[in-house]
Amino acid sequence: MELPTTRIVGAASAAEARYGKLSLSVAVGDYDRMRPVVDGAVRIDGVDPVFMLLEPEEIFFRAFRHAEFDICELSMSSFTVKTARSECPYVGVPVFPSRAFRHTSISVRTDRIKRPEDLKGKRVGLPEYQLTACVWGRALLEDDYGVKPSDITWVRGGIEEPGRVEKIALDLPADVRLEDAPADRCLSDMLEKGEIDAILAPRIPSCQERGVPNVDWLFADPTAAAKDYFKRTGIFPIMHLLGVRKSLAEAHPWLPAAVQKAFGQAKTIALAKLADASAAKVTLPFIEERLREAKTLMGDDYWPYGLEQNRGVLETFLRHHHAQGLSPRQLKVEELFHPATFETHKI
Repeated sequence: MELPTTRIVGAASAAEARYGKLSLSVAVGDYDRMRPVVDGAVRIDGVDPVFMLLEPEEIFFRAFRHAEFDICELSMSSFTVKTARSECPYVGVPVFPSRAFRHTSISVRTDRIKRPEDLKGKRVGLPEYQLTACVWGRALLEDDYGVKPSDITWVRGGIEEPGRVEKIALDLPADVRLEDAPADRCLSDMLEKGEIDAILAPRIPSCQERGVPNVDWLFADPTAAAKDYFKRTGIFPIMHLLGVRKSLAEAHPWLPAAVQKAFGQAKTIALAKLADASAAKVTLPFIEERLREAKTLMGDDYWPYGLEQNRGVLETFLRHHHAQGLSPRQLKVEELFHPATFETHKI
C-alpha cells in the first residue's frame, strides 16, 4: 500500500516523516546526468520531488539571496564564501553537476593579447568576481603563467546585459583593483569596441560567437592546453555541487545521503546511454571517439562524485579561493559536506 504524500517542512518531526514522503523543491540544470532523477527513472529515497529545471544563474541568485529551494545546484564559489562565513543556508552533497576546464573561459583582443603573460596591466571583464569559473581562471593564470589577480584591473558587469550585480558582498584584498562597467554597457560590447582587453567568464561572449575581428580565445587550442593541464595536475575543475537545506538535513539526517545515492545512480545511467553507440544520445558527431579520448586521459570514472575521489581538486580550489580573498579562512574539505556523505556503502 502506497503511503500518502505529505508536505513536511524542515522543522517537521521524525514522527511526521514516518507517515509520508518529504515534498521538496529541487532546482537543477537540464543535464543528462540529472535527467534520470528528474524523469523518475531514479527516485530519491523518502522524497516526493517538485523539479525546476533552471539556468544556473537563476538558481544561484534565488538560492543565495532567498534560499528558495530545498535541494539545489549551487555555485562552488558562492557556497564556499557563505560556508566560510558560517552563514550558508545549505549543506553540501559531493555530487558535482558541472565541471569544466576553463581554458575556453578567457576571450581576448587578439590584436593586443598574444599569450597569457600579456594580460598583466590589462583590463579584464568578468560578470562577478567570485564566480567559480573566475576563481579557476585566476588560479590557472597564476599557477601556470605567473599572472596574479593584482596584476590586472578587473571590470565587473553583465556579459550580455548591463547591470549585473555581485550576488554576495565581498571584502577583497587591498591590492585587487575592481571597478564596475558603465551602468548602460555590457562586457561583450566593451570587448568588441576595445574598451577592455579580455573577458573571463563561464559563457563565450556574443561578439566572439559572431566572429568579430580580433576577438577569440586566449588559447589557440584550448583542448590541447586543457589536456596538458590535466596531465600535469590531475585537476578536472569542479564548478557546481548539490546542496540540501540545512534545516532539512538537521531534521532528516538521512536526506543528504539519499540525494547523493540518487544522483550517483543517475550519472551511471547517463554514462551508459552516452556509451551506447547504436544511436547518438546528443546532437554531436564523433561521440564514441571523444568518449574514448576522455577515458584514456582521465580514466573510466572521468566525472567522479564523492569527497575522497575529489579531495585534491577541492583542496586546490579552497586554497586559491582563500588566497584570492574570497573566503576569510581556508576551509577543510570536510567542512563543505554533510558527514553522512563522507563515505558510501559497498556490497
